[in-house]
This record gives sequence, C-alpha cells and structure tokens, in this order.
Amino acid sequence: MTGEPPFWAPERHAARRPRLLARNRIVAAIRAWFEARDFVEADTAALQVSPGNETHLHAFRTAAIGPDGRTAPLYLHTSPEFAAKKLLAAGEERLFTLAHVFRNRERGALHHPEFTMLEWYRAHAAYDVAIRDTASLVALAAETGGTRLASFRGRTCDLSGAPERVSVADAFEDLARIDLLATLASDGTPDREALAEACRRTAIRFAADDTWSDLFSRVLVEKIEPHLGQGRPTILDRYPVEEAALARPAPDDPRVAERFELYACGVELANGFGELTDPAEQRRRFVHAMDEKARIWDERYPVDEDFLAAVARMPDASGVALGLDRLVMLATGANRVADVIWTPVAEG
Repeated sequence: MTGEPPFWAPERHAARRPRLLARNRIVAAIRAWFEARDFVEADTAALQVSPGNETHLHAFRTAAIGPDGRTAPLYLHTSPEFAAKKLLAAGEERLFTLAHVFRNRERGALHHPEFTMLEWYRAHAAYDVAIRDTASLVALAAETGGTRLASFRGRTCDLSGAPERVSVADAFEDLARIDLLATLASDGTPDREALAEACRRTAIRFAADDTWSDLFSRVLVEKIEPHLGQGRPTILDRYPVEEAALARPAPDDPRVAERFELYACGVELANGFGELTDPAEQRRRFVHAMDEKARIWDERYPVDEDFLAAVARMPDASGVALGLDRLVMLATGANRVADVIWTPVAEG
C-alpha cells in the first residue's frame, strides 16, 4: 500500500509476523489432515505450455530458450489443475498440492499476482465428498489460526459452522428475483435475451454487447455474493454448465454442472468440481472460452494437447481449488491477502 514501509522493514515485519507464523501453523495442519487420509503431496511445475483456458484469467508469459537458441513460449500457470489431473491419469488416486500460482491484471485486498493455491483430487469419489472436505479444511484453519468468527468488510462468519448449501438457481430466485433456469435450454445452451430481459426487470445495468455469461456475472456480483457466507459458510452449488468449463453435468439436469463454490463473509474461498472426463467436450469448451478471450481481450492461450490426452484416461474424480491466502486472511483476522504472504510482490 502506498506510503507504507516495505514488508522487510523491521517494525512492519514485527507487526505482520504473528499472522505469518499462524499461516505456517495452518499449512502444517492442512498437510497433516491430508496425510492422515492417505493423500500424496505433489509438487507441480509452474511453467506450462498453457496457463489455462478461462476467458477472464490472465497469465504471465515467458519463453524457453533451447541450446540451439530457438525459443518456445511458456506460461506461469494460473492453477496446478492441468498437472494434477495428468497425475490422476498416471494412477494417483489421492493427491494434493500447495502451489504458487500467477495471475496477471489482479491486485487488491483479495487478489495478489502471485499467491498459493491448495488443490486436491480424489479419484472415484463423489462430488459431495469434495464439499465435505472443503468444509472440514475451513474449520481446521479457523481452529488453528485462532479466529473462529471471521470478519471482513462488515460481514461475519463462524468458519467452524456447518455450511448452508444453496443452488445457484435458488440464490438467483431468492436474492435477485430471476428464474435462471428459464434462461437455459434443455441442454444448457444459454438464452442471452431471456437473461437480459430479467436484468432489465430487476434494474441491473448492463452493456449492449454483454453476453449471457457477462450478465450472469453481473447478477452474481451485485445481488448474490454480498449475501453469501454470513453467519456461517455458504456452499453455492450446481452452477450452469456454461459457467463450469471443467465440470461434468449434473446427472439429474444437463443444464447445470457439478460445480460449487464456498463463501465466507462474502469472500469466495474455494471452487470445486465433479471433474469432466470427456476430452471432446473439454476441447469444445476450451475453444469457446478462447474465442471469447480473443473477442474481449484480443489474446488467446494455446490448448494443452497433452492435458486433453490425459483427460481421456482420467478416472472419475472430484477436485477442489482453495485460495490459501484468503483462508489464512479470514482465519487470522487480516484485512488483505498481502498481510499473510511472507514476501508480497512489490507494487509498481
């Protein structure tokens, strides 16, 4: 933050140190939790041929220079997901990773260009198991960090409390008065005009060129997220397939997917899936997302063909990505993620 001494200034470090030590205790407790359940820790490489294929995620690009001087583009990963799923295809059945990940264009109280992602995967495990894992780890962090009742921007949440579970469709109906499923065809194809009309009725402002996904995000941010995770954590469940690029469709309704997010104090902490194992459908979703990225941001990232080959051999699995820094922030009473990162990236 402008005007503050650097993190290494002794007086500032002394003020930050108790939360940094609490972070270490939380990480140790998380590792012990996974080891007690026979998970293997994987140390995934940060350099990848593709950083991920999501429309609004931005990567750091570099290049590998070979002995002959030729260069090949590489990216710092935005998530260890592709590498971890390759290990599932290789035969690992329970794995977790605490990975440094990198996202460009992101900086603020809840964002940092380099941060730590906790990801874990269970082969042959139901989607609901991933939800239970997530709730248990949030409660463990609260117990270890010593801040059971988290507070952020005027909202409070008992991190050790049993989460409420709400479908995205129910949240849209209850909090925005929008019938979200009515804007989706029977196969999940979105109807942009139907959602635009619903936004007009509820006085949500939007741009003429906003897509269905843009409108969905506006409603989610303005009407839904501020109310989630108040009093106790919230599991926001069953996202539309259009908003779940790496998740499989729900068995009872192809319009929605096995995707959930966990919120506390209005802050998204975790994003989990019943994993998609259809490489053709995964390719289709990646191409669609990169077409949108090219339209909006005038750039696109390559598709990792090695990843798609691994998807074809992956077992059924569930997986979760959890923002460790955000969890530590709430579990220690910090006001921003940079306060719980040992060596935050200097601001330019």
